[in-house]
Amino acid sequence: MPPAKKRTRSYDPAKIRAAVLAQFGNVRSAVSTLTEEQLALPTRLGDWTVRELAAHVTMAVETVSRNLEREEPAEAELALLDWPFATAGRAGDIADGTRGLAAANPDLDALYARTEERLAQSLAHAPGDRLLAARTGAMTLADYLVTRTVELVVHTDDLNAAVPGLDIPQDRQALAACTRLLADALAAKAPGGSTEVRIPPYAVVQCIEGPRHTRGTPPNVVETDPLTWIRLATGRTTWADAVSEAQASASGERADLGALLPLLS
Repeated sequence: MPPAKKRTRSYDPAKIRAAVLAQFGNVRSAVSTLTEEQLALPTRLGDWTVRELAAHVTMAVETVSRNLEREEPAEAELALLDWPFATAGRAGDIADGTRGLAAANPDLDALYARTEERLAQSLAHAPGDRLLAARTGAMTLADYLVTRTVELVVHTDDLNAAVPGLDIPQDRQALAACTRLLADALAAKAPGGSTEVRIPPYAVVQCIEGPRHTRGTPPNVVETDPLTWIRLATGRTTWADAVSEAQASASGERADLGALLPLLS
């Protein structure tokens, strides 16, 4: 008998909207405290400075407002689990746009205030099934907002890594949604039931072809914390480093995820 088809994970639209607004607010509060010296610091994102990274965060959520102003597409082109694999080809355009945005908006406080106001107003009455003409492909607003939790959580971590002591908090709902989407993306990339990947307290997925686990302790288990998982999935750290530094544990012959990561690049 074939294994039951896995159900697509669902997200509470109200919680995701609140999470996007909350995490953007967390970043806005922290960015407002940065000095010119801190804004000039390098980041782990190529040659981007902290100023450019901070500007990019506004671009990542302004796409919601901008796409809600555009004509609604006729039909959806992208499911939520397709999104992680549809982003790689846009790196060059994103980098150019980020530099231009940072150069055109030296007053980051004003940029953040304007972006936050537009986002709140845009989301006030837009239904979750409203289609957005996103550059990666048309998708529903509800799904697109889940992708914004990835952008916000990942770049919050980037900012914290770049500025010692910044410590921007991660909204719990945003962190959960980001973790779960990237875990489900791994299961979609390497379908199967031989390996269990545990990311407490937010996600457990099974992946990789091979003997299927049915009960008891699985023979192949990976476990890590949410931020380490997110860094692995987005290429901020390598599988080898995470295992050697005891940030991830792996047991079993099918528990090596090195060849499958990163998911986003």
